[in-house]
Amino acid sequence: MEIDRSGLAEFLRSRRAALQPEDVGLPRGRRRRTSGLRREEAALLCSMSTDYYARLERERGPRPSEQMIASIAQGLHLSLDERDHLFRLAGHHPPARGPASEHISPGLLRILDRLQDTPAEIVTELGETLRQTPLGVALTGDLTVHQGPARSLGYRWFTDPATRRLYADDQHAFLSRLFASGLRSLATQRGPGSRAAQLADLLLARSEEFKKVWNDHEIGLRPREVKRFNHPELGIMELSCQTLLDPDQSHLLLVYTAVPGSESHEKLQLLSVMGPRTRLH
Repeated sequence: MEIDRSGLAEFLRSRRAALQPEDVGLPRGRRRRTSGLRREEAALLCSMSTDYYARLERERGPRPSEQMIASIAQGLHLSLDERDHLFRLAGHHPPARGPASEHISPGLLRILDRLQDTPAEIVTELGETLRQTPLGVALTGDLTVHQGPARSLGYRWFTDPATRRLYADDQHAFLSRLFASGLRSLATQRGPGSRAAQLADLLLARSEEFKKVWNDHEIGLRPREVKRFNHPELGIMELSCQTLLDPDQSHLLLVYTAVPGSESHEKLQLLSVMGPRTRLH
């Protein structure tokens, strides 16, 4: 497929003009002349330099890679149809849709952008964190940095001791059962050769504990509404977890809150002034 430079440039300009700063969690500021996003704001959202993004809008530069186009599609909050159109304009075949897709819907992104004062994250059905709010990073560390199988929380649970330190000790036994139950259900639903089945095979080879709970064949366990996190500086925090599902992509928006007036609520307020931290080791 050949790149359609003029079509790509026109489409990018039109999508940038259609977005307002408040739509994507950015401050509007004063003396704003443009009706949509500035190029530097769009470039920031797309995780690229302003110069590179500007060249695309001016029909210049090399053909962007599939990874770059995916970043642009996410940064500009494109729908799946718009994402696929962007890929074709850039001369690439669109990625698959459904559970394997990591493209977050504009609706979920709009909600996440408005939760900057709350711990929240968007995860895949395998527990891979795609986005976090700043307070979410402050609570658990940056969970988007993991690569390969370790992107899955369930995989890290059985292979990385640092992951368990994020949760109170009295949660550990249940969470082991929960992750094994959820992975068994997904592996059956998605079938042999699926990423869920591959993760199960990897864990069976690496973790005796996983093998034990896997062989119990538990199905249908549900996460508890109240989660007990163990923050390295603030200690135990009891947070309610509310979940919003995007059924088309099998993505989950997880929002963590504390009962007003509780000790955990006070700790959340402290967390907001402490700021994000790096992952635990």
